[in-house]
Amino acid sequence: MTKLSDTQTIILSRAAQNEDRIALPLPDSLRGGAAAKVVSAMLSKGFLEEVEADMRKGDAVWRETGDGHGVTLVATDAGFAAIGSEPDSAEVKPTEDAAPKTRTPREGTKQATLIAMLRAPDGATIAEIMAATGWQSHTVRGAMSGALKKKLGLEVTSEKIDDRGRVYKISA
Repeated sequence: MTKLSDTQTIILSRAAQNEDRIALPLPDSLRGGAAAKVVSAMLSKGFLEEVEADMRKGDAVWRETGDGHGVTLVATDAGFAAIGSEPDSAEVKPTEDAAPKTRTPREGTKQATLIAMLRAPDGATIAEIMAATGWQSHTVRGAMSGALKKKLGLEVTSEKIDDRGRVYKISA
């Protein structure tokens, strides 16, 4: 599995949400030379490709070619694979319609372990999750709040149980 920076993950995730796979606009915090460096690395790894922007459709422009044409950035199949998303099996061109993919956790990861523990009938406590993943308590809470609730859309509930303390579960 390819290791991506947070910025690269954000760029590819945004592209995955666009029907035409366009990776623009880049995050607001990424400007100038830093943007050029990140995009250059992603182009060289094959995660993005430059295609001619369709100005009639209002495609965002990454750079001008000098002959009056603009170039935009489009995520490739390799880019989708790097974020764990699967593009349609048919080759998708930037002008074709493609439905955005939903995010699913990879098997065998700590996040998958967390989800399995929270889906168990008895749920799990912070201490139990810490023991299973090796994470600290703030990382467990952050994963439940960020990755599970916000990114995957799972509903995590908690209740206080006398002999165990606060137990967290994923609602069915």
